[in-house]
Amino acid sequence: MKWIFVNIMKYKMIIAVRDDLDLSCGKIAAQASHAAVGCAFEAKKSYTNWFKKWQSEGGKKVVVRVEDLDELLDLERVAKSRKLPTYLITDAGLTEIPPETVTCLGIGPAPNELVDPITGELPLLK
Repeated sequence: MKWIFVNIMKYKMIIAVRDDLDLSCGKIAAQASHAAVGCAFEAKKSYTNWFKKWQSEGGKKVVVRVEDLDELLDLERVAKSRKLPTYLITDAGLTEIPPETVTCLGIGPAPNELVDPITGELPLLK
């Protein structure tokens, strides 16, 4: 018997993390969590329908990497121009990096067909 898996999830959130900062795994996890929570609050407030559908599907999140600050800010600009929820994270500088360092960006939750054209080619965080 062959199994066919169909991706029924139609909404996702993307967390883009800067690769040039050499952050520890724990720091990346904390920064990505900040971005996910910020995006969720933003979407619940301003994109209620997308938020509810995303949440009902299990709240899919994908963490990708970008090369540097310039690529991250370009990604934010494109996402905003396409009217997607975004949340940029700037670190307080209490542990590994200087204050006011921009570490990651959350995009979504939003429909896959709106997110994928701007994030689909980004490599997954490893």
